[in-house]
Amino acid sequence: MDLVIIAIVAALVSALTLYSGFGLGTILLPVFALFLPVPLAVAATGVVHLLNNLFKGGLLGRLADWPTVLKFGLPAIPAAVAGAWLLAWLGETERLFSWTGFGRSFGPTGAGLTIGALMILFAALELQRWFQDLKAPPRLMPVGGLVTGFFGGLTGQQGAFRSIFLLRSGLTAKRFIATGTMIAVLVDLSRLATYAAAFPSTGFALAGREGQMVLVGTLAAFLGAYFASRHLEKITIGAIRYSVAALMLVIGAGLVSGLIG
Repeated sequence: MDLVIIAIVAALVSALTLYSGFGLGTILLPVFALFLPVPLAVAATGVVHLLNNLFKGGLLGRLADWPTVLKFGLPAIPAAVAGAWLLAWLGETERLFSWTGFGRSFGPTGAGLTIGALMILFAALELQRWFQDLKAPPRLMPVGGLVTGFFGGLTGQQGAFRSIFLLRSGLTAKRFIATGTMIAVLVDLSRLATYAAAFPSTGFALAGREGQMVLVGTLAAFLGAYFASRHLEKITIGAIRYSVAALMLVIGAGLVSGLIG
């Protein structure tokens, strides 16, 4: 059942996010967190996110505005490394508190509490109209790279912040999508290399069932992106945004309380 859920979510969301810019990782992380410990869920989401962005880059990368990619992406690289190392450190902590219910003991680790709280925060922001309409001036792109990279490394959530700093870049819709995709590739490469170095004790190799989840999620995301590039026009995702925010709130609450992870 876990593989079926991941495949369906990855395919549908990949198709939608090809045009919307709303991050695949934002939606896929809560799904992986249902089945994996938080640090491993972030890493698994990152692998699918990177491979899907490389696939999208093959479809659209020639349209990217490379001066913008470098101005935004270069500051994002060290910030992504810092965020990933913080996640690794939090992932090594014991339960911060515990409680009992239904004959079992529950409690969040440092990683679960941090990621859960940030998911609740990001979900709350996604529900705010002012946040959806927020646009930063182009001169702040390096700052946007730092913010996007850090939270990308720590939680995998980077699409919303990236869009805030790119929306006033003057790029056409297709160049905006391609540019954001290539920036995401830089962040993903940086954070995944850090996860691989920092998570040896968590089995970052993603073998066995975890590896199957990543493989199924990646192939399904490829299929969704390919279908969208051939058959769909630009999609508005207001209803999906609110559904995803609700899911993030539920999963975030589960992580904070220790019910999940």
